[in-house]
Amino acid sequence: MTTSTPVGITPESQLGAIVAARPALARVFEGMGLDYCCGGKQSLAAACQRQGLDPQALVATLEAAAAAAGTGPADVDPARLTLTELADHIEQTHHLYLKSELPRLVEMAGRVARKHAWRDARLPEMQATVEALADEMLSHMRKEEEVLFPAIRQIEAGTAAGFHCGSLAHPIRQMEAEHESAGNATAHLRELTDGFVPDAEACNTHRALLAGLAEFAADLHRHVHKENHVLFPRALAQAERS
Repeated sequence: MTTSTPVGITPESQLGAIVAARPALARVFEGMGLDYCCGGKQSLAAACQRQGLDPQALVATLEAAAAAAGTGPADVDPARLTLTELADHIEQTHHLYLKSELPRLVEMAGRVARKHAWRDARLPEMQATVEALADEMLSHMRKEEEVLFPAIRQIEAGTAAGFHCGSLAHPIRQMEAEHESAGNATAHLRELTDGFVPDAEACNTHRALLAGLAEFAADLHRHVHKENHVLFPRALAQAERS
């Protein structure tokens, strides 16, 4: 007797492709600490091997989650948006969130490090990592909003005279490299904070900081996935046809 795979997921499926087809499954990967954005090209089997998970059990979990998502409200599906709509969505959802949240996280990280470094020697490094990551993300978003996203909108509108696939590929490669850097910094923050879990002595500010960092990490996965696995490949394909 063979088992069915109604949503077409196998251990050989790539994490990024799974989420591109079924955005609601991102939460399953986030809950298990599996990177579907910068690490989206790895197979489900390879990701499970790194984390010590059973790939067949994860396939079953993903199928159940996909079936449950089909009965609830639909998440935003980036694959159904035009390039312009997707760029607008990223700016209005993820960029606005980061512009509001990053200064708050930087301020709390500094306050926690100043007051509590005596009991956790990792806090100054955590503070420095949050500050560097915030600077990097703000610079990154500015480049997208001022250069890359306008170019993508022009390509879709057919008004980007002389703008070809090769000239688009370079800024996209740069953005992907910065995505990987942000992902590495976030992974380091996870290590420095024991998975964003407060200890029994953590003050309320420390707890709020860790909750904010956990939310940031989840949003970053969704944000980067929409760009690396949906917006950028489609923009390059459109530029090649132009």
